[in-house]
Amino acid sequence: MLRTAPLVRGRTPGLTWMLVAGAVLVQIAYPLTPEALRTQVTVLSVVVFAAASLCDATRLHGARGGLLLLAVAGGGGLVAEAVGLRTGIPFGAYAYTGTLGPELLDVPVVVPLAWTMMAWPALVVGRTLARSRVGVVAVGAVALAAWDVFLDPQMVDAGHWRWLDPGPGLPLIPGIPLTNYAGWLLVSALVVAALHAVLPAHERPSAPATALYLWVYGSSVLAHLAFFGLPGSALVGGVLMGAVAVPFARAALPRFAGARR
Repeated sequence: MLRTAPLVRGRTPGLTWMLVAGAVLVQIAYPLTPEALRTQVTVLSVVVFAAASLCDATRLHGARGGLLLLAVAGGGGLVAEAVGLRTGIPFGAYAYTGTLGPELLDVPVVVPLAWTMMAWPALVVGRTLARSRVGVVAVGAVALAAWDVFLDPQMVDAGHWRWLDPGPGLPLIPGIPLTNYAGWLLVSALVVAALHAVLPAHERPSAPATALYLWVYGSSVLAHLAFFGLPGSALVGGVLMGAVAVPFARAALPRFAGARR
């Protein structure tokens, strides 16, 4: 049974929605930005998006909730990446190219923030589409890991990291091994399970988290197809992430009719 918690009173979603809008605007600007500045825009988009997720978690769960999200998703992502770089487990052998700014344990600081920014919406997806603990973790893990079908091709194409043994991979997405997606599923399941254990659920899904997840899905399909020249990931990611995003939209959006969260 899910633990439920009331909305933290006295906190309005205004700041959260401002950050959501900022994340959307920065991501819209990315494909329109000169190539020489795209790395800076990449980092900015992750920072603003992560701030939106942290602000939303704080709105619903107080400062403790925001800190737990950062510790579990950001800290867990950092540990997984640091171990992965040194051992090849669980993602496979890969290396960052030094383009993403300051590093901690040889991992760009922006990478744990990327785990943080999407772990919160993925938890909301899992809780919306499932009720049992196992179901929430399974759906949330797929919701988070499916995003990487867009993320990895884009970042590899941009030169931010490279795979040392890139095959075999998914159909239409060369250069990224299947072990990467298996590793993402494993780490995502651990992160979502921990978040589900420490953050009480709410009766309705968070509207900002819903907007963030559905925006990432729709904009990723469009950007990979129309701007990045990556039709393979547009198709495969559209199908795999869509398998979660479409049912989530159908389940979540009607709940906001006549109610604000």
